Amino acid sequence: MRRPVQLVIALTVFVDLLGFTLILPALPFFAADLGATGLWYGLTVSAYSIAQFLAAPLLGRLSDRYGRRPVLLLALAGSVLSLALTGVAGSLGWLIAARALAGGFGGSIGVAQAYLADAVPEEQRTGAMARLGMAIGTAFVVGPALGAALSPWGFQAAAFAAAGLAAANLVAAFFLLPEPERHGQARGRAGAPGTAVLLLCGTGFLTMAAFVGMETTLAFLGRDRYGWGPAAIGLAMAAAGLSMAAVQAGPVTLLARRWGDAKVAAAGAVVMAACLPLVPAGPAWLCVLAVCVLSAGNGLVTPTVASMLAAAGPPERRGARLGAGQSASAFARIAGPAGAGVLFDVGVSVPYLAGAGLAGLAAVTVMASRSADRVSTG
Repeated sequence: MRRPVQLVIALTVFVDLLGFTLILPALPFFAADLGATGLWYGLTVSAYSIAQFLAAPLLGRLSDRYGRRPVLLLALAGSVLSLALTGVAGSLGWLIAARALAGGFGGSIGVAQAYLADAVPEEQRTGAMARLGMAIGTAFVVGPALGAALSPWGFQAAAFAAAGLAAANLVAAFFLLPEPERHGQARGRAGAPGTAVLLLCGTGFLTMAAFVGMETTLAFLGRDRYGWGPAAIGLAMAAAGLSMAAVQAGPVTLLARRWGDAKVAAAGAVVMAACLPLVPAGPAWLCVLAVCVLSAGNGLVTPTVASMLAAAGPPERRGARLGAGQSASAFARIAGPAGAGVLFDVGVSVPYLAGAGLAGLAAVTVMASRSADRVSTG
């Protein structure tokens, strides 16, 4: 029954994020209709990540105490409510509050990771995390396309369609998701390996900040240097998403079995560090190739770091650790775009060089976390 549970949890997260991403194409225009300036639209977008940063550790701890299933169902119900409120938002303040509510319940990804870590044996954990990452990446490719298709009917149509998807997802999860069992896994180590967890959260922050810095500035780079329009930039980002999904579909699992999670994560960070300076350095084809390869590198980092966090202490505190990792990634999505935007104004290549430095540091921190974990276990 482990494979069906993995499929159900991946589909649950996919549909949940499909509802979130479906409204993204029309969100800027709807916010503008409500009177948003550039600053206020930035706050509308940031509200999601800020709330996720605050809520993810709390949801993880709640899942440790009360179980993965009830917290996941609570988060899915919150998604239904937040999307419905988004659709009926009549003011900018209401819209920002609805996006913050969505971000608060969007912290459930850490709970989903903890669910999988409980439900599968240790040797299958990285593969399960990779498939979950692939579901998340696919939602970010499919959702905007569906949102664009619904755009002729207005923003409310997209928001209510997303709320309907979320409601159906909640009902399906209620009937199909049992509370996971730990299948004979050990109760965990004595002592709290806080240093290892901190280093792994730092790794997630550094790689995410480097990646979203690239995402934030790519449109400006493509427009100014290569004459790209929205369609070309969208295709480049879709190719990057497919590249990441392809790595997580199988290769990351095989590599982790052969070399171990830490070495694969470090290799992915090194790939990112090597590719980021190439993004602004040459012709358009080199830019696209570098973006795709660095996305594949990021695809190596995310599931392996999640798997290491799941293993970095007692199973009864697993939700808290994975929630902290999700919170670190959310903070990177807050700080990364702002920092990259400032550096882009300094020089076109500067944010990519800075991102390469962050990714290189991530390779160091993930290997240091392995050493810290060994020390904590004697």
